Amino acid sequence: MTNETLENEWEVGTFACTSCGGDLKYRPGTISLTCEHCGAENEIPQIDTDFEELDFHEYLANKSKSEDTFKENFVKCHNCGATSTLDPHVTSFNCPYCSTALVIEELHEELLIKPKALLPFHLDKEAAKSRFKKWVEKLWFAPNDLKKASLNFDHFKGIYIPYWTYDTDTYTKYTGQRGIHYYVTETYTTSENGKSVTKTRQVQKTRWYPAFGDVSKFFDDVLVTATTSLPEKYIYKLEPWDLENLVPFEKSYLSGFVTEKYQIDLEAGFDIAKNIMDPKIRTLIRRDIGGDVQRIISTKTRYNDITFKHLLLPVYVSAYRYKNKLYQFLVNGRTGEVQGQRPYSWIKITLVILVVIAIIAAIVFFNRTSE
Repeated sequence: MTNETLENEWEVGTFACTSCGGDLKYRPGTISLTCEHCGAENEIPQIDTDFEELDFHEYLANKSKSEDTFKENFVKCHNCGATSTLDPHVTSFNCPYCSTALVIEELHEELLIKPKALLPFHLDKEAAKSRFKKWVEKLWFAPNDLKKASLNFDHFKGIYIPYWTYDTDTYTKYTGQRGIHYYVTETYTTSENGKSVTKTRQVQKTRWYPAFGDVSKFFDDVLVTATTSLPEKYIYKLEPWDLENLVPFEKSYLSGFVTEKYQIDLEAGFDIAKNIMDPKIRTLIRRDIGGDVQRIISTKTRYNDITFKHLLLPVYVSAYRYKNKLYQFLVNGRTGEVQGQRPYSWIKITLVILVVIAIIAAIVFFNRTSE
């Protein structure tokens, strides 16, 4: 099979109903595509296969010749930089991340690493809207405009977010210090009942000893988001993902949803993975040093047998502008977990403060008049 054949095979477009020829869309929570015209369900072929990890260094050295790539049409948002797919029949579209109108004429083709697997959407749009509404209703001091906006889902989109996962066997050499606590008796003077009294107390001190050694740890499926279009602190709070339910990449699952191109490339993603792995490595080092307390002076980590997968994970995204500032809300398309930024209504906060002050003033007034 040639690269050209593979690229065409993975091109994402619309799918025709086997009954009437109408457009098919993936129905979340199922393994079927549903016809928008006749309602017929077309089952998605299920592939029973293991997910092959790609060799990190080998891919970087030969990526121009790799068959693990495909071509897709994308349009880039000039405001936030996100690059997303478009349905072939769409003539106008707003960026799912910031609601900026996209220039359809700038649709262009790009060569990408082919996803190995994905998690299909489990929640449909209505279920995700319901989770989002409940989340908004619980927000304290939220502007009324926000609650009204939560009922307007013009820019509420289901998006497959790009991720990398990395496996690697790490070997780390370190130098540090082992601290052992000991106690000394200290005499001090204090005042009791107006008299000076001499007492003793035990004071903890630490004796430090040099330490050095090495630790090893295998990391499996270190998950790194490959988008910069969403707030990092919120996208990672959507975890955990049920990666045990990954299915082999099949373009049918993308029908009816937006797919974002990765903005963080393979090499940059592994640098982020190193930062994720580092705290766990340092915990192992502290355990290896032993003692009561530890100091880590230097580390040098070797990453062996690095492999990776490119994944797509389902997220519903809603963008809302309040006083010229963008707020983004995310719903995990599998679990319904909601995360996001929120504005505050300073009018509501001021009113609450004034009410509290009025209540306190009333209490003081009645106490004085009752005396």
